[in-house]
Amino acid sequence: MTKQTRAHCSLVLLALLVAPFVVLGEDMPREPDYMKREHSLVRPFQGVGVILPHWDFLGNTMVTSNYIRLTPDLQSKSGALWNYSPVMTRNWEVHVGFKVHGKGTELFGDGFAIWYTKERMQTGPVFGSKDHFSGLAIILDTYSNHNGPHNHQHPYLSAMVNNGSWSYDHDRDGTHTQLAGCEVRFRNVEYETLVSIRYENDILSVSTDLENRNEWKNCFVVANVELPTGYHFGMSATTGDLSDNHDIHSFKFYDLDLNVNHDEIIRRSNIIPNAKTFEPPREHKEDPKPGMSNAKIFFILLFVVVVAAAVAIFAISYFKDRNARKRFY
Repeated sequence: MTKQTRAHCSLVLLALLVAPFVVLGEDMPREPDYMKREHSLVRPFQGVGVILPHWDFLGNTMVTSNYIRLTPDLQSKSGALWNYSPVMTRNWEVHVGFKVHGKGTELFGDGFAIWYTKERMQTGPVFGSKDHFSGLAIILDTYSNHNGPHNHQHPYLSAMVNNGSWSYDHDRDGTHTQLAGCEVRFRNVEYETLVSIRYENDILSVSTDLENRNEWKNCFVVANVELPTGYHFGMSATTGDLSDNHDIHSFKFYDLDLNVNHDEIIRRSNIIPNAKTFEPPREHKEDPKPGMSNAKIFFILLFVVVVAAAVAIFAISYFKDRNARKRFY
């Protein structure tokens, strides 16, 4: 081996040794290293319309090769998507790619939820899934029910941890039980929007990429959140009088545990979901009675005018007839 060849080999070896320590620029966000396919959904989706590997779906859910539509932009629709396998990992991160879009410009709804719960494949009133659930819900609510004052605008992203004893109150948009939340503008954009949910060492952090910048923006961080192992991931959506297309483009699950402690995994499977802190609740207010619409007011006034005209015509006819009789006698 010549000196030139030895020098070349040394440079290659040095480059291989140094490469793992090179830090990526801040404008190039890194994904976690280990994605588990049994908990993930990546395009193109296989088994279109019939079978989806590792996942069940129900309701009005429609599977295509490029997206999974939980609900179409039609009234009174509901759909859900649930992972088969329980998550036997204490620390994890999920990235969900989605699009919410529809014909409505001022009125639309209702939104969708990302679940990590004990129960799966159970329909109900909370964005198409079961109320009184046990676990975590990340809710992307597009419609404000306007019951009492809000400190935020919609769409709104919030988190709720439940041990099965609490009900999600749509009248208050879940604000009496939410851990934290932030305003999010993701509806009717041309590109895919993303949400990141990270759970590590009992700290729940949620971030978003809603502007197609390939960088995460912090939504909230909450400490002292205890979630069991062995629960299932799912997504669900519903429409009522208002509607939207709720499309899932990807669901990527990352295992953050470098060293698996099986005893710890078993211990964590027996804990009850709980959080030490919640946002201050706001008082419940009864829904105001709806006022009369312009059309109803118009018809009432029209009725009054018609009745008044009828009475006037009757009175004129009566007095004319009476005067005529007096002249006759």
